[in-house]
Amino acid sequence: MAAAPGEPGATGVASAVLRRVPWPSALAATLVTGYVTLFVLASVHTSYDTWGALLILPALMAIGTPLLARIAAANPERDVFRLLLLAMTAKLLCAFPRYLMAFVLYGGAADAKMYHQKGSELAAYLDTADLLGGVHYDLGMKVAGTGFVIIVTGIVYAITGPSLIGGFLVFSWMGFWGLLLFWRALQIAFPEADTRKYAKLVFFLPSLLFWPSSIGKDAWMMFCLGLTTYGTARLLDRRFGAFFCIVLGSVGTAMVRPHVTALAGAGLMVAYVLRRRPQQVSALGPLRTILTAVVLGAMAVLMLQQVSTFFGTDGTGDAVNQVLSETSRRTSQGNSMINATAPEDAAPKFSLNPAGLPVAVISVLFRPFPFEASNIQNLIQSVECFALLVMFVRAWPRLSRLPRLFVQRSYVAFAAVYTLLFCWAFSTINNMGILSRERVQVLPLALVLLVVPAATASRGSSAARRPPPVWRVSPGQWGARRTAEPPGRATEPSLPTAAPAPAVRSTAAPPSTAPPSSIVSPSPSTSQGGSTAP
Repeated sequence: MAAAPGEPGATGVASAVLRRVPWPSALAATLVTGYVTLFVLASVHTSYDTWGALLILPALMAIGTPLLARIAAANPERDVFRLLLLAMTAKLLCAFPRYLMAFVLYGGAADAKMYHQKGSELAAYLDTADLLGGVHYDLGMKVAGTGFVIIVTGIVYAITGPSLIGGFLVFSWMGFWGLLLFWRALQIAFPEADTRKYAKLVFFLPSLLFWPSSIGKDAWMMFCLGLTTYGTARLLDRRFGAFFCIVLGSVGTAMVRPHVTALAGAGLMVAYVLRRRPQQVSALGPLRTILTAVVLGAMAVLMLQQVSTFFGTDGTGDAVNQVLSETSRRTSQGNSMINATAPEDAAPKFSLNPAGLPVAVISVLFRPFPFEASNIQNLIQSVECFALLVMFVRAWPRLSRLPRLFVQRSYVAFAAVYTLLFCWAFSTINNMGILSRERVQVLPLALVLLVVPAATASRGSSAARRPPPVWRVSPGQWGARRTAEPPGRATEPSLPTAAPAPAVRSTAAPPSTAPPSSIVSPSPSTSQGGSTAP
């Protein structure tokens, strides 16, 4: 006789049925069904401006996921693919609150509205124009600056169709790849840094997730600055393709904000001068160094000329002071003013004295303070700024190693010089809201200073590990942390099992030998960053 519903036998049958249900497949089928239903309803009741995002989002995920899998497969760290996929998903999802802030909270009073309108017009022209016969389109403004972002938006819309939310998703996706390039640059040029901590900060810091997720300059600058930084890391590590990435990224930033390009160029010049020379120099080594210096010098001159043209100055010190003061005057409006004592139509005084640099660093990186918040947006931003301030204070013992690392790891010099120059130049911004958005251009390199390894990790070992130097170890912070070992011996990373670690072998291989096969398959050639991927 069958058991009644309340009897123990019925519970056992129900449990057996539940165990036989393929829950992963059921969950996937439910998500697909819900997504298709939402797509059908949105396509019936809304325009492509809205429901087009339901096509663009999975397309971006489908393009990005195989690329992330390839990058993760070439890295020795554990769970890299899961981390990168989570970071890309979070970055794309942040496009929606960024859209709501621009068009719901601010009622469309945002630059993204203008970029969308003019980009849609350009996309309509590109759809009907004879591209082989030449493109003749009047933007109504100069190309450098806002006009270039309109061109980028028009090209995006020519591919995806003019969807406002879809445009937010594409630009947010673009900003994610910039963050990924910053992360790869650290792995290449500074592998012994705490790459796990840096990945968490650069991929999930609220400002870097939120602000470069809109149609506009911020996402484009994040991508191009990441590309420039990635090329710089390859140049400092003597890798192929460095100049291609530097030139491409520098042109991209120069077309929007050439003064930021000049700041990055200054950091690159200092880092290249401080770059540690190899122990064995080929006959063409000095010639290659001279040619590289000439190319970098020519690029610096071109960038300075572009900056002068962009701001309409002659490049003198007085002109720089005038530009910075004018920037402060133009941002001295609204309810989020930093210094509200001066009248709005007066240009605040700005001094080029380096003695004001500490105040500029605090103002750009750590303001607004919680007691300065004038609205909920500033209050949320102040929490992040205060957390960054606490992290920098706690990292002060490590920051004392920076002068030594400038020579050992010139990438640190690049990050420090760019951060200081950026803080000096952007301290003239007199509006907390604008400053919060502009700050994302310096945060990825400022965060490099927080992941400098502790002094005890390499104290007394540099002399014993030459050759090769101690800073040529592969990154191992995703598993067990590496410790200093005697010369000629390689310590295997700890495995996540209870079994004892295998005995180490005394070989003549340098410490940069590829990780054991239990962690990652050996490759024909290893790189300084522990990866053979570009």
